[in-house]
Amino acid sequence: MEQLTIPKHIGIIMDGNGRWAKKRGLPRSAGHTAGAKLIKSIARRCNELGVENLTVFAFSTENWARPQEEVSSIINLLRYYLKEIDKYVKENIRIRFIGDWSGFDQDIQDKMAKSEEASKNATGLVFSIALNYGGRAEITHAAKQIAKEVEEGKLAIEEITEQTLSDHMYTAGMPDVDLIIRPSGEYRLSNFLIWQSAYAEYVFMDDILWPDFKVKDLDRAIEEYSRRNRRFGGI
Repeated sequence: MEQLTIPKHIGIIMDGNGRWAKKRGLPRSAGHTAGAKLIKSIARRCNELGVENLTVFAFSTENWARPQEEVSSIINLLRYYLKEIDKYVKENIRIRFIGDWSGFDQDIQDKMAKSEEASKNATGLVFSIALNYGGRAEITHAAKQIAKEVEEGKLAIEEITEQTLSDHMYTAGMPDVDLIIRPSGEYRLSNFLIWQSAYAEYVFMDDILWPDFKVKDLDRAIEEYSRRNRRFGGI
């Protein structure tokens, strides 16, 4: 790649697994399996490029409404890949899980906590996986935490700022997202990082579904981002 402006924080909406499977006459679970297999190569590439944060939308708060067979296959995939965390640690990648952990069985919550602990000293890419995540739910959670602090006298109402809300989000300590990538031809955020994406650039890819997404497609999105003039509301 030529000299480019590398975003500090990339968000990816991993969309199109079901359609990918349907086109091949396969069950939707096959699409999720195919999509999960390529995540590591994308994280590795971000780490190589010096991207500081990568957040992927893996399972939303709304996804529980899908057929039970599909939900179960996704949960089983999660259990499987939680065993692979050591491979990320060896590449100096830190793992974080954002979202409402309480929706998962205790064994999964324990593995998530263990994964975060095992990688906490990594100094490379911070790879955040959004599970049981919804942007509106995240803002609601932050508001409740702030209200509790006000009620307990730990925080005055006049002290509340935008930064206060940011500090109470699941993504606390991370920079706002610079670039959001969505393959599959859909043009919407789908409740992903809605607080953090106020000034994000979007690259929507019509020509590819997530299981076919490759490192070259990530590079292509970053090249497009690099051509943008980010004004943050200015001229």
